[in-house]
Amino acid sequence: MKKTLNIKNREEFTYYLFLYLKKNEKENFRTEFMELHPTDQIDIFKQMSKEKRKRVYDYLEPIEFAEIFQGLSLTEQKTVFAELEDEFALNMLNELAADDITDFFGQIPDSVASYLLSRMDKKEANNIKLLLSYKEDTAGSIMTTEFITLSAKDNVTAVMEKLREEGMDAETIYYLYVTNEEDKLIGIVSLRELIISPSDELVENIMKEQVISVSAFADQEEVSTIIKDYDLLAVPVVTSEEKIIGIVTVDDIIDVMEEETTEEIGQFAAVKGALDLNVNAFTATKKRLPWLILLLFIGMLTAGLIGGFEGTLAEVAILAIFIPLIADMAGNTGTQSLAIVVRGLALEKLDRKSIIKLLKRETLTGFMMGIVCGIIVTFITLILPNTSLTLGFIVGISLFITILVSTLTGTVIPLIIDRFKIDPAVASGPFITTINDIVGLFVYFSIATSLINYL
Repeated sequence: MKKTLNIKNREEFTYYLFLYLKKNEKENFRTEFMELHPTDQIDIFKQMSKEKRKRVYDYLEPIEFAEIFQGLSLTEQKTVFAELEDEFALNMLNELAADDITDFFGQIPDSVASYLLSRMDKKEANNIKLLLSYKEDTAGSIMTTEFITLSAKDNVTAVMEKLREEGMDAETIYYLYVTNEEDKLIGIVSLRELIISPSDELVENIMKEQVISVSAFADQEEVSTIIKDYDLLAVPVVTSEEKIIGIVTVDDIIDVMEEETTEEIGQFAAVKGALDLNVNAFTATKKRLPWLILLLFIGMLTAGLIGGFEGTLAEVAILAIFIPLIADMAGNTGTQSLAIVVRGLALEKLDRKSIIKLLKRETLTGFMMGIVCGIIVTFITLILPNTSLTLGFIVGISLFITILVSTLTGTVIPLIIDRFKIDPAVASGPFITTINDIVGLFVYFSIATSLINYL
């Protein structure tokens, strides 16, 4: 039985494992290390120096190390793979799932990948070549070809025997796929249904004929949505003739969702491509600087706007105190609404009816937030020295209008951009903030200028 470490004993356990490595006590290391849960094995392995890692390669079998290797990031895999002996590396690759090998091969030079494929098990190599042939971000590129198929005429006893023989080589055995003589997918059986069925029951009597499947060319986000909506552990990938060629499992979809979330966060903050901690400062600068330069020119509009009201500021200098307040509240309010809309669009929850409901809700929300914040800032203004009721009114009503308009801007702009089939996250964050800064300050100075005679 595998042992799971808690935070308290992890450091102590790691210390003794490192000590065994240092003293070259292979059996003690293997005894303790192989009892650990794979997640703990991976965490401890990541803490090892190059010297310790090389000793681990000597102590473990390729099949044992494969489980550690597949749990590493692609960057870590490339570092580790370069340290392995050729024979050990090839044997380990043959133990990995096809989709894991495909992900790794996609990150190394084509010449190296071709060399490794030429030396791998022929059947495994052909599966990898098939997966590599599909366009990135499609179901075909993230599927695995290790699944179990059944005949409708098999009985439960025969299926259970097949699982004992082939189960270890399959990615998952929770779903088994029923095919006909032409290899077309005609049904699906879950392991649960097999266990609770009589041993002489035929597969055709317990299988479900309504199978949810995807094309190999379907976008990975579409596959993610299907697995999430139908609460599946895996979804079969089929050809145009309905022949099953692979499956996409939920663990692969979790990786996809993590990638998509990272990408959207990068777009939201205008730092797309710079969130990877492994990129150097020059690359991060190259990714982020163009956005900042663009926003710099847009921000010049703010400076020009303030310059246009120079006379108002010169006459009532105290107005300058509230510029950061108006600008910050405009940006913050717009970003809140933007986050709600972008998430709704990403989850495909915004149809025509929902959009109308959202617009009504955000308008009312902006109205109420504007009133509350406007009243609060009005009273705060009256407490300050050298202020008047008119100044409090100007700041309060300006903040009210700014919050209301910014809420609507943050809601409407991503909806409009989405209609043009552009990712709404691209128009988010800094853009909405800059636009709302300009709108907020224009409202503020316009009201102040019109009421300057009462100040």
